[in-house]
Amino acid sequence: MAKSPEDRSLPELVTALVGDISGLFRKEINLAKTEATEKLSHALVGVEAFAAGLVLAICAIGVLLAALVRALTAFLMTMGLRESSADALSSLVVGVIIALVAWGMISRGLAALKGGNLALERTAASLQQDAKIVKERT
Repeated sequence: MAKSPEDRSLPELVTALVGDISGLFRKEINLAKTEATEKLSHALVGVEAFAAGLVLAICAIGVLLAALVRALTAFLMTMGLRESSADALSSLVVGVIIALVAWGMISRGLAALKGGNLALERTAASLQQDAKIVKERT
């Protein structure tokens, strides 16, 4: 049968407290590891979106830009613009549209990597609760 706290000696109480605190810290470390792994997985999704945005921006610029510029230049020339003016305006319009699409995808990836998304909220809350319990017991 376990002794009540009033019947235990001071060394027994201190030993029990040290054991409880060390067990608590082990559990907190395990929680921190688990939560950090989850946050890292979330961050990797952001990195993947960021990288996909960059790849798409490069592909769009490399493959579609020339074709779109030529098509728009031909259309503007049929509307009465000189070739040099139509080519310059076509390059500007297509370049701005592709840049906006790339910016949107890169922004989405960077938003997933913000510091607030990587905070260990559950671990911090658990540590605060544990500190409160330790203070109450001592």
